[in-house]
Amino acid sequence: MIRYITRYILVDKRFLFTLFWINLLGTIYGFYWYRYQVYETPDIFVPFVPDSPAASLFFTIFLLFFLFNRNIPYIEALAMITLFKYGIWAVLMNGLTLIIDGSLEWTGYMLMVSHGAMAVQGLLYAPFYAIKWRHIVVAAIWILHNDVIDYVFEQMPVYESIQMYMNEIGYVTFWLSILSIGVAYWLTIKRKNVLA
Repeated sequence: MIRYITRYILVDKRFLFTLFWINLLGTIYGFYWYRYQVYETPDIFVPFVPDSPAASLFFTIFLLFFLFNRNIPYIEALAMITLFKYGIWAVLMNGLTLIIDGSLEWTGYMLMVSHGAMAVQGLLYAPFYAIKWRHIVVAAIWILHNDVIDYVFEQMPVYESIQMYMNEIGYVTFWLSILSIGVAYWLTIKRKNVLA
């Protein structure tokens, strides 16, 4: 019963419009948040710096097409994998900052809540995605390439308090990417094969 109610809410046009605008405004704010780091970033790396806003942009595009009953599987795969990864990543990094500093500014708590919601929303729409293997592969290449840019070329998001742990964070981030790819595969391709 709860499953059917939830599914009904997720496809309700009013809910979708609300979610679309929340994600669009969040995406704009996210790019604004990264403005200083983007300004200092060499042009070749700029597309790979604002990770979370890019993730919410993918999901915003998905929502726009979904409102008109259209699927765009490459964007869906990118949205699902990046939302989950960077949603969890931001919660972990802000949590680590809280542990190290003993406190967190209100923006840190706001980021934990908003990014936690990002991770969840990408998963909620899994039954509606038209993702196949090739879409997962392209999204996996994108996200693992992004890890290389972040931790080999040192373009990762700046968290002053935890900069000294970048090697360890890079290692955890790589495995978080693998987990995100696995979750996307399980909730789309594998689950649909099981239910078929």
